[in-house]
Amino acid sequence: MGTEILLQVNNVKKYFPITKGLLFVKTIGQVKAVDDISFTIGESETLALVGESGCGKTTTARLILLLEQPTHGEILLDGKDIYALQGDDYRRYRDRVQAVFQDPWSSLNPRIQVRDIVAEPIIVNHKLSRQEIRDRVEKILVDVGLDPVHADRFPHEFSGGQRQRIAVGSALISNPQLIVLDEPVSALDVSIRAQIMNLLRDVQKQYHVSYLLIVHDLATARYMAHKIAVMYLGKIVEYAKTEELFNNPVHPYTKALFSAALPSHPDIQREEIILHGEVPSPIDPPTGCPFHPRCPMKIGTVCEKEIQTLRCKDNTEHWVSCGLYAEGRPEPETGRQQ
Repeated sequence: MGTEILLQVNNVKKYFPITKGLLFVKTIGQVKAVDDISFTIGESETLALVGESGCGKTTTARLILLLEQPTHGEILLDGKDIYALQGDDYRRYRDRVQAVFQDPWSSLNPRIQVRDIVAEPIIVNHKLSRQEIRDRVEKILVDVGLDPVHADRFPHEFSGGQRQRIAVGSALISNPQLIVLDEPVSALDVSIRAQIMNLLRDVQKQYHVSYLLIVHDLATARYMAHKIAVMYLGKIVEYAKTEELFNNPVHPYTKALFSAALPSHPDIQREEIILHGEVPSPIDPPTGCPFHPRCPMKIGTVCEKEIQTLRCKDNTEHWVSCGLYAEGRPEPETGRQQ
């Protein structure tokens, strides 16, 4: 696993305006989809963003893929602001950062042969001969577990797992540094999810590529990721190495999230944590900690009024945004995971 930082996300916000009127458009509010998040991804490293639907995971991915412009903050690849890139630098970024999307049935063009689907990134961004392109496509297909003789087939002739292998091949062919994986196995049958996850891990070792993994399934995150960031209502509430987070979750939301997941073995006994109420609207999020209306451990006005920032816990690489672990405040015994 690489130690050099590849991608830096610094205090990024993405607010979508709410407007009314046709002739005279007026902004009446904002949807705070991503609200001041920061994280890094190292070379050959996988960072998983986990959380409930609507917490801002996919918006974060779209910001990194330049499909959205941030309201505030910066995203750096190799120290360069990706939103300031122009000309050749912009095209090079498009080459170095690729994506694999959730649904292999809709992400591939049904009218194009697999050979052309896989080759598209290098046809657009590189000047190669037809033979060089053909050789490159055949090698990639072998690397993702497909037979090159099937390169002239169309997507509908393949199963869901094979289609996702094609999508991985298309993302890999330009030798990217970072691949955004947006729920890469959630649309697949359970029987083949492990195959695709193993493929992604093997590919990472072979190509030394980094992953941003957008996922709601905790088992997938634990198997794939080196680090995990837990998101709630547009904010990162906990951030740590994978095993550290699973062995010692400290934020009340993280504990509740883990409590709701199926255990790896039926004999494992875990504390059941039931959250009351609904996730607040990102249009009008709560003041202070966004989780405090549902938190069973909130500390009165501290959690209701004070905005919590990510802070390092016990001088480790375990970061948490919670009033229970603010400076000078002892860690409560009731907050420990049993």
